[in-house]
Amino acid sequence: MRAMLLDHPREPLRLARIDTRRPGPGEVRIAVSACGVCRTDLHIVDGDLPEIRSPVIPGHEIVGLVQEVGAGALAFSPGQRVGVPWLGWTCGTCGYCTTGRENLCDDARFTGYHRDGGYAEEVIADARYCFALPERYTDAEAAPMLCAGLIGYRSLVKAGDARVLGIYGFGAAAHIVAQVAAWQGRTVFAFTRPGDASAQAFARSLGAAWAGDSGTAPPEPLDAAILFAPVGSLVPAALRATRKGGTVVCAGIHMSDIPAFPYEILWGERTVLSVANLTRRDGEEFLALAPKVPVRTEVETFPLEQANEALARVREGRINGAAVLVP
Repeated sequence: MRAMLLDHPREPLRLARIDTRRPGPGEVRIAVSACGVCRTDLHIVDGDLPEIRSPVIPGHEIVGLVQEVGAGALAFSPGQRVGVPWLGWTCGTCGYCTTGRENLCDDARFTGYHRDGGYAEEVIADARYCFALPERYTDAEAAPMLCAGLIGYRSLVKAGDARVLGIYGFGAAAHIVAQVAAWQGRTVFAFTRPGDASAQAFARSLGAAWAGDSGTAPPEPLDAAILFAPVGSLVPAALRATRKGGTVVCAGIHMSDIPAFPYEILWGERTVLSVANLTRRDGEEFLALAPKVPVRTEVETFPLEQANEALARVREGRINGAAVLVP
């Protein structure tokens, strides 16, 4: 099969032909029809994350058809459409796994990081960590939901019952979360890179009541803020924009250092917390909710061999919505 391989971090992916393998016990072999290009893929390609497997096939927003089922993988049948997310395997026995916090499992394995991912024509996945997908979405439309949607949903839940919500960084996750938050009756303020009029107009088209530069004060104090931009300096900016008792949720897997800030902007029982990975429960809840909103994903598709171009466009913020590879 054809695949885009990362041989070493900070090098371009290369197109290669590699042997396919049969699914092992509990696994399924999937023909990939679409794979989203996520900012986490950038952190892997750019070497921001530790202990990156080399070589590895990136990609963890995978949609495809089951081709073959391994022994004991009873949840799916050949021909069934499934989605494969970032969380690819957990131990199932540790204190985190047994208390509904499998996203924190110390031995977890992640798709496109520890396990080969979906920048390829086929992928092998643990059937327990695959999802059935809503029928209303095409393959390309469904792909961003498997990380941008799921991590965004978990971040929104962590924001609690905030009625005025600020979203910093209006990329793939934000464009999904903004729709859900607006549908829930929240007021959404979108913060973008300075001067990014296109992203600000895009945010308003998806329900944001206001959109402006990340360094600008919002029209009114926030009850909570979600940071999708991996920029540590936005944490104190968001704290300053958030009212007493509010929450700042850091949603990325990697962020630049947070600068020192005065205690007074944290005081008043403000909270700063992070979101790590996802649970299968997050996936089940969000994928049931998305068609009810209904969430509309904006996607720009690229052929598999243009993965490096797609990554560059995401890095530069030149994608409205999500980039998706179509093998």
